[in-house]
Amino acid sequence: MNPSYSLKDLIIYFLKLGTWGFGGPVALVGYMHRDLVTDKKWIAEEDYKEGLALSQLAPGPLAAQLAIYIGYVHYHLAGATLVGLAFVLPSFLMVLAIGYAYVAYGGLPWMQAVFYGVGAAVIGIIAVSSYKLTTKSIGKDKLLWAIFLIVAIITFATGQEILWVILLAGVIVWFVKAPPRWLASQAQAIVPFMLAQIQPVATESRLWQIAVFFTKAGAFVFGSGLAIVPFLYGGVVTEYRWLNEQQFLDAVAVAMITPGPVVITVGFIGYLAAGFWGAVVAALATFLPCYLFTVLPAPYFKKYGKHPAIKAFVDGVTAAAIGAIAGAVFVLGKRTLVDLPALAIALVAIIILLKFKKLPEPLIIAGAAILGLTLKLIV
Repeated sequence: MNPSYSLKDLIIYFLKLGTWGFGGPVALVGYMHRDLVTDKKWIAEEDYKEGLALSQLAPGPLAAQLAIYIGYVHYHLAGATLVGLAFVLPSFLMVLAIGYAYVAYGGLPWMQAVFYGVGAAVIGIIAVSSYKLTTKSIGKDKLLWAIFLIVAIITFATGQEILWVILLAGVIVWFVKAPPRWLASQAQAIVPFMLAQIQPVATESRLWQIAVFFTKAGAFVFGSGLAIVPFLYGGVVTEYRWLNEQQFLDAVAVAMITPGPVVITVGFIGYLAAGFWGAVVAALATFLPCYLFTVLPAPYFKKYGKHPAIKAFVDGVTAAAIGAIAGAVFVLGKRTLVDLPALAIALVAIIILLKFKKLPEPLIIAGAAILGLTLKLIV
Protein backbone atom coordinates (compact mmCIF):
# COMPACT_ATOMS: atom_id res chain seq x y z
CA MET A 1 0.00 0.00 0.00
CA ASN A 2 1.46 3.35 -1.08
CA PRO A 3 1.64 6.05 1.61
CA SER A 4 -0.62 9.08 1.29
CA TYR A 5 2.33 11.44 1.65
CA SER A 6 5.72 11.87 0.00
CA LEU A 7 9.11 11.75 1.65
CA LYS A 8 9.40 15.46 0.88
CA ASP A 9 6.17 16.09 2.85
CA LEU A 10 7.56 14.22 5.84
CA ILE A 11 10.91 16.02 5.70
CA ILE A 12 9.15 19.41 5.58
CA TYR A 13 6.99 18.42 8.56
CA PHE A 14 10.01 17.47 10.67
CA LEU A 15 11.91 20.60 9.64
CA LYS A 16 8.95 22.59 10.98
CA LEU A 17 8.71 20.48 14.14
CA GLY A 18 12.43 20.90 14.73
CA THR A 19 12.03 24.67 14.30
CA TRP A 20 8.82 25.29 16.28
CA GLY A 21 8.45 22.20 18.48
CA PHE A 22 8.97 23.46 22.03
CA GLY A 23 8.45 21.42 25.17
CA GLY A 24 11.02 18.64 25.00
CA PRO A 25 10.34 14.92 24.40
CA VAL A 26 7.01 14.79 26.24
CA ALA A 27 5.51 17.47 24.02
CA LEU A 28 7.27 16.35 20.82
CA VAL A 29 5.99 12.77 20.92
CA GLY A 30 2.54 14.20 21.54
CA TYR A 31 2.81 16.54 18.56
CA MET A 32 3.84 13.64 16.32
CA HIS A 33 0.84 11.59 17.41
CA ARG A 34 -1.56 14.50 17.02
CA ASP A 35 -0.26 15.62 13.64
CA LEU A 36 0.80 12.41 11.91
CA VAL A 37 -1.62 9.83 13.39
CA THR A 38 -4.76 11.76 14.31
CA ASP A 39 -4.88 14.74 11.91
CA LYS A 40 -2.96 13.83 8.76
CA LYS A 41 -3.36 10.04 9.15
CA TRP A 42 0.04 9.46 7.53
CA ILE A 43 1.12 6.99 10.21
CA ALA A 44 -1.01 4.15 11.59
CA GLU A 45 -1.61 3.93 15.34
CA GLU A 46 0.14 0.54 15.45
CA ASP A 47 3.24 1.88 13.68
CA TYR A 48 3.36 4.81 16.09
CA LYS A 49 3.09 2.49 19.11
CA GLU A 50 5.85 0.24 17.76
CA GLY A 51 8.09 3.27 17.26
CA LEU A 52 7.37 4.62 20.73
CA ALA A 53 8.07 1.24 22.30
CA LEU A 54 11.36 0.81 20.42
CA SER A 55 12.40 4.37 21.30
CA GLN A 56 11.65 3.76 24.96
CA LEU A 57 13.57 0.47 25.06
CA ALA A 58 16.73 1.84 23.45
CA PRO A 59 19.09 4.39 25.00
CA GLY A 60 19.29 7.91 23.59
CA PRO A 61 16.88 10.82 23.00
CA LEU A 62 13.28 9.59 22.80
CA ALA A 63 11.83 12.17 20.38
CA ALA A 64 14.68 11.86 17.88
CA GLN A 65 14.40 8.07 17.86
CA LEU A 66 10.65 8.20 17.32
CA ALA A 67 11.13 10.66 14.43
CA ILE A 68 13.71 8.34 12.86
CA TYR A 69 11.39 5.35 13.20
CA ILE A 70 8.48 7.27 11.65
CA GLY A 71 10.74 8.13 8.72
CA TYR A 72 11.55 4.41 8.39
CA VAL A 73 7.90 3.24 8.35
CA HIS A 74 7.25 3.93 4.64
CA TYR A 75 10.57 5.18 3.32
CA HIS A 76 13.00 2.85 5.10
CA LEU A 77 16.67 3.81 5.47
CA ALA A 78 16.49 6.96 3.31
CA GLY A 79 13.40 8.15 5.21
CA ALA A 80 14.95 7.44 8.61
CA THR A 81 18.17 9.26 7.71
CA LEU A 82 16.62 12.35 6.09
CA VAL A 83 13.88 12.72 8.70
CA GLY A 84 16.43 12.44 11.52
CA LEU A 85 18.58 15.15 9.96
CA ALA A 86 15.57 17.39 9.27
CA PHE A 87 14.40 17.09 12.87
CA VAL A 88 17.75 17.80 14.51
CA LEU A 89 19.29 20.38 12.13
CA PRO A 90 17.12 23.47 12.98
CA SER A 91 17.74 23.29 16.71
CA PHE A 92 21.43 22.50 16.14
CA LEU A 93 21.83 25.69 14.09
CA MET A 94 20.03 27.62 16.83
CA VAL A 95 22.30 26.38 19.63
CA LEU A 96 25.31 27.07 17.40
CA ALA A 97 24.19 30.70 17.03
CA ILE A 98 23.51 30.98 20.76
CA GLY A 99 26.93 29.47 21.49
CA TYR A 100 28.59 32.06 19.26
CA ALA A 101 26.71 34.91 20.98
CA TYR A 102 27.49 33.44 24.40
CA VAL A 103 31.23 33.37 23.74
CA ALA A 104 31.29 36.72 21.91
CA TYR A 105 29.28 38.69 24.49
CA GLY A 106 30.25 36.99 27.74
CA GLY A 107 27.29 34.92 28.91
CA LEU A 108 23.55 35.27 28.49
CA PRO A 109 22.03 36.90 31.58
CA TRP A 110 18.68 37.30 29.80
CA MET A 111 18.38 33.54 29.40
CA GLN A 112 17.18 32.82 32.92
CA ALA A 113 14.50 35.51 32.63
CA VAL A 114 13.26 34.10 29.34
CA PHE A 115 13.32 30.58 30.74
CA TYR A 116 11.22 31.67 33.72
CA GLY A 117 8.27 32.39 31.45
CA VAL A 118 8.98 29.78 28.78
CA GLY A 119 9.57 27.00 31.30
CA ALA A 120 6.22 27.63 32.96
CA ALA A 121 4.36 27.72 29.64
CA VAL A 122 6.11 24.54 28.51
CA ILE A 123 4.76 22.71 31.56
CA GLY A 124 1.24 23.70 30.47
CA ILE A 125 1.92 22.57 26.90
CA ILE A 126 3.33 19.18 27.86
CA ALA A 127 0.52 18.60 30.38
CA VAL A 128 -2.09 18.99 27.62
CA SER A 129 0.02 16.97 25.20
CA SER A 130 0.44 14.15 27.72
CA TYR A 131 -3.31 14.12 28.45
CA LYS A 132 -4.19 13.77 24.76
CA LEU A 133 -1.55 11.10 24.17
CA THR A 134 -2.80 9.09 27.15
CA THR A 135 -6.48 9.13 26.26
CA LYS A 136 -5.88 8.25 22.60
CA SER A 137 -3.26 5.54 23.07
CA ILE A 138 -4.47 3.51 26.06
CA GLY A 139 -8.21 3.40 25.35
CA LYS A 140 -10.38 1.49 27.86
CA ASP A 141 -8.04 -1.40 28.67
CA LYS A 142 -8.00 -1.70 32.50
CA LEU A 143 -4.67 -3.53 32.62
CA LEU A 144 -2.98 -0.86 30.53
CA TRP A 145 -4.50 1.88 32.67
CA ALA A 146 -3.21 0.16 35.82
CA ILE A 147 0.30 -0.03 34.31
CA PHE A 148 0.06 3.62 33.21
CA LEU A 149 -0.85 4.81 36.72
CA ILE A 150 1.75 2.67 38.51
CA VAL A 151 4.59 3.80 36.23
CA ALA A 152 3.48 7.44 36.44
CA ILE A 153 3.61 7.28 40.25
CA ILE A 154 7.00 5.52 40.23
CA THR A 155 8.42 8.10 37.82
CA PHE A 156 7.15 10.99 39.94
CA ALA A 157 8.42 9.41 43.18
CA THR A 158 11.91 8.60 41.87
CA GLY A 159 12.27 11.56 39.49
CA GLN A 160 13.49 9.31 36.66
CA GLU A 161 12.34 6.80 34.06
CA ILE A 162 13.30 3.26 35.15
CA LEU A 163 13.97 0.95 32.21
CA TRP A 164 13.37 -2.36 34.00
CA VAL A 165 9.91 -1.19 35.13
CA ILE A 166 8.99 -0.39 31.52
CA LEU A 167 10.34 -3.77 30.35
CA LEU A 168 8.46 -5.57 33.15
CA ALA A 169 5.22 -3.90 32.04
CA GLY A 170 5.71 -5.30 28.55
CA VAL A 171 6.36 -8.79 29.91
CA ILE A 172 3.27 -8.65 32.17
CA VAL A 173 0.93 -7.75 29.31
CA TRP A 174 2.66 -10.35 27.11
CA PHE A 175 2.02 -13.11 29.67
CA VAL A 176 -1.58 -11.99 30.35
CA LYS A 177 -2.70 -11.47 26.75
CA ALA A 178 -0.50 -13.96 24.89
CA PRO A 179 0.58 -16.98 26.98
CA PRO A 180 4.30 -17.72 26.70
CA ARG A 181 4.05 -20.60 24.24
CA TRP A 182 5.55 -18.09 21.80
CA LEU A 183 8.76 -17.83 23.82
CA ALA A 184 10.56 -20.13 21.39
CA SER A 185 9.34 -18.37 18.26
CA GLN A 186 11.29 -16.20 15.84
CA ALA A 187 9.62 -13.15 17.36
CA GLN A 188 12.35 -13.05 20.01
CA ALA A 189 14.66 -11.71 17.32
CA ILE A 190 13.39 -8.16 17.85
CA VAL A 191 14.64 -7.85 21.44
CA PRO A 192 17.37 -5.18 21.23
CA PHE A 193 20.74 -5.96 22.81
CA MET A 194 22.96 -3.46 24.55
CA LEU A 195 26.31 -2.78 22.94
CA ALA A 196 29.45 -3.49 24.98
CA GLN A 197 30.88 -0.56 26.90
CA ILE A 198 32.98 1.60 24.60
CA GLN A 199 36.50 1.91 25.96
CA PRO A 200 38.13 5.30 25.32
CA VAL A 201 41.35 5.29 23.33
CA ALA A 202 44.20 7.24 24.89
CA THR A 203 44.67 10.49 23.00
CA GLU A 204 45.39 14.12 23.64
CA SER A 205 42.94 15.40 21.03
CA ARG A 206 40.05 17.28 22.60
CA LEU A 207 37.85 16.55 19.57
CA TRP A 208 38.54 12.85 20.01
CA GLN A 209 37.71 13.10 23.73
CA ILE A 210 34.47 14.86 22.82
CA ALA A 211 33.64 12.16 20.26
CA VAL A 212 34.21 9.32 22.75
CA PHE A 213 32.40 11.00 25.66
CA PHE A 214 29.30 12.03 23.70
CA THR A 215 29.10 8.64 21.96
CA LYS A 216 28.86 7.09 25.41
CA ALA A 217 26.23 9.68 26.36
CA GLY A 218 24.12 8.73 23.34
CA ALA A 219 24.66 4.99 23.66
CA PHE A 220 24.32 4.30 27.37
CA VAL A 221 22.01 6.90 28.90
CA PHE A 222 18.37 5.79 29.13
CA GLY A 223 15.49 8.16 29.66
CA SER A 224 14.34 11.12 27.63
CA GLY A 225 15.07 14.82 27.73
CA LEU A 226 17.01 15.99 30.77
CA ALA A 227 17.84 12.43 31.89
CA ILE A 228 21.20 12.92 30.18
CA VAL A 229 22.05 16.00 32.29
CA PRO A 230 23.65 14.18 35.28
CA PHE A 231 25.87 12.17 32.91
CA LEU A 232 26.91 15.32 31.03
CA TYR A 233 27.65 17.15 34.27
CA GLY A 234 29.94 14.39 35.48
CA GLY A 235 31.93 14.48 32.24
CA VAL A 236 32.08 18.08 31.05
CA VAL A 237 32.33 19.78 34.46
CA THR A 238 33.87 17.26 36.89
CA GLU A 239 36.05 14.99 34.74
CA TYR A 240 37.20 17.02 31.72
CA ARG A 241 36.53 20.54 33.08
CA TRP A 242 35.49 21.82 29.65
CA LEU A 243 32.81 24.00 31.31
CA ASN A 244 32.42 25.60 34.71
CA GLU A 245 29.25 25.34 36.84
CA GLN A 246 27.62 28.49 35.47
CA GLN A 247 28.33 27.58 31.87
CA PHE A 248 26.77 24.16 32.41
CA LEU A 249 23.63 25.68 33.97
CA ASP A 250 23.39 28.02 30.99
CA ALA A 251 23.71 25.00 28.67
CA VAL A 252 20.72 23.36 30.40
CA ALA A 253 18.77 26.60 30.02
CA VAL A 254 19.62 26.66 26.30
CA ALA A 255 18.20 23.13 26.03
CA MET A 256 14.92 24.27 27.53
CA ILE A 257 14.38 27.51 25.59
CA THR A 258 15.20 26.08 22.15
CA PRO A 259 12.80 23.91 20.11
CA GLY A 260 13.48 20.36 18.96
CA PRO A 261 15.13 17.61 21.03
CA VAL A 262 16.35 18.77 24.44
CA VAL A 263 19.55 16.73 24.01
CA ILE A 264 20.67 19.20 21.30
CA THR A 265 22.26 21.16 24.14
CA VAL A 266 25.27 18.90 23.46
CA GLY A 267 25.94 21.17 20.46
CA PHE A 268 26.14 24.19 22.77
CA ILE A 269 28.45 22.32 25.16
CA GLY A 270 30.62 21.16 22.27
CA TYR A 271 30.89 24.75 20.98
CA LEU A 272 32.05 26.06 24.35
CA ALA A 273 34.54 23.18 24.65
CA ALA A 274 36.08 23.28 21.16
CA GLY A 275 34.34 25.78 18.90
CA PHE A 276 32.42 24.93 15.72
CA TRP A 277 33.91 21.48 15.18
CA GLY A 278 33.40 20.66 18.84
CA ALA A 279 29.68 21.35 18.36
CA VAL A 280 29.53 19.23 15.20
CA VAL A 281 31.40 16.29 16.74
CA ALA A 282 29.35 16.39 19.98
CA ALA A 283 26.04 16.39 18.09
CA LEU A 284 27.06 13.64 15.65
CA ALA A 285 28.47 11.46 18.42
CA THR A 286 25.31 11.80 20.53
CA PHE A 287 22.77 11.15 17.78
CA LEU A 288 24.56 8.44 15.79
CA PRO A 289 23.99 5.70 18.43
CA CYS A 290 20.28 6.51 18.68
CA TYR A 291 20.04 6.37 14.88
CA LEU A 292 21.66 2.92 14.82
CA PHE A 293 19.57 1.69 17.77
CA THR A 294 16.49 2.63 15.74
CA VAL A 295 17.23 1.56 12.15
CA LEU A 296 18.93 -1.76 12.99
CA PRO A 297 16.00 -3.36 14.89
CA ALA A 298 13.32 -1.51 12.85
CA PRO A 299 12.99 -4.21 10.13
CA TYR A 300 12.31 -6.82 12.82
CA PHE A 301 9.70 -4.61 14.47
CA LYS A 302 8.03 -4.15 11.08
CA LYS A 303 8.21 -7.86 10.27
CA TYR A 304 7.16 -9.34 13.61
CA GLY A 305 5.21 -6.43 15.09
CA LYS A 306 1.82 -8.03 14.37
CA HIS A 307 2.75 -11.26 16.18
CA PRO A 308 0.37 -11.59 19.22
CA ALA A 309 3.23 -11.94 21.69
CA ILE A 310 5.09 -8.94 20.30
CA LYS A 311 1.91 -6.87 20.04
CA ALA A 312 1.10 -7.57 23.69
CA PHE A 313 4.65 -6.70 24.74
CA VAL A 314 4.56 -3.45 22.73
CA ASP A 315 1.15 -2.52 24.24
CA GLY A 316 2.56 -2.98 27.74
CA VAL A 317 5.73 -1.01 27.01
CA THR A 318 3.69 1.75 25.36
CA ALA A 319 1.37 2.09 28.37
CA ALA A 320 4.40 2.19 30.67
CA ALA A 321 6.19 4.72 28.43
CA ILE A 322 3.17 7.03 28.44
CA GLY A 323 2.94 6.61 32.23
CA ALA A 324 6.60 7.63 32.50
CA ILE A 325 5.88 10.66 30.32
CA ALA A 326 2.93 11.65 32.53
CA GLY A 327 5.06 11.23 35.65
CA ALA A 328 7.77 13.36 34.04
CA VAL A 329 5.24 16.18 33.61
CA PHE A 330 4.77 16.33 37.39
CA VAL A 331 8.52 16.05 38.03
CA LEU A 332 9.24 18.96 35.69
CA GLY A 333 6.31 20.90 37.10
CA LYS A 334 7.60 20.54 40.65
CA ARG A 335 11.01 21.85 39.58
CA THR A 336 9.75 24.68 37.34
CA LEU A 337 6.59 26.06 38.96
CA VAL A 338 8.33 27.46 42.01
CA ASP A 339 6.05 30.46 42.66
CA LEU A 340 2.56 31.78 41.95
CA PRO A 341 3.37 33.73 38.75
CA ALA A 342 4.97 30.63 37.18
CA LEU A 343 1.99 28.50 38.22
CA ALA A 344 -0.38 31.10 36.76
CA ILE A 345 1.49 31.10 33.42
CA ALA A 346 1.24 27.30 33.23
CA LEU A 347 -2.49 27.29 34.04
CA VAL A 348 -3.19 30.02 31.48
CA ALA A 349 -1.29 28.01 28.85
CA ILE A 350 -3.40 24.93 29.63
CA ILE A 351 -6.67 26.88 29.41
CA ILE A 352 -5.67 28.53 26.13
CA LEU A 353 -4.65 25.21 24.55
CA LEU A 354 -7.87 23.48 25.60
CA LYS A 355 -10.08 26.39 24.48
CA PHE A 356 -8.27 27.30 21.24
CA LYS A 357 -7.21 23.91 19.86
CA LYS A 358 -5.70 25.28 16.63
CA LEU A 359 -3.56 27.96 18.28
CA PRO A 360 0.14 27.35 17.43
CA GLU A 361 2.27 26.58 20.47
CA PRO A 362 5.08 28.96 19.36
CA LEU A 363 2.73 31.91 19.97
CA ILE A 364 2.25 30.78 23.55
CA ILE A 365 6.01 30.30 23.96
CA ALA A 366 6.73 33.78 22.56
CA GLY A 367 4.15 35.38 24.86
CA ALA A 368 5.54 33.52 27.87
CA ALA A 369 9.12 34.61 27.01
CA ILE A 370 8.05 38.27 26.89
CA LEU A 371 6.11 37.88 30.13
CA GLY A 372 9.10 36.23 31.83
CA LEU A 373 11.42 39.07 30.80
CA THR A 374 8.89 41.64 31.97
CA LEU A 375 8.36 40.00 35.36
CA LYS A 376 12.09 39.70 36.01
CA LEU A 377 12.68 43.33 35.00
CA ILE A 378 9.94 44.48 37.40
CA VAL A 379 11.29 42.38 40.23
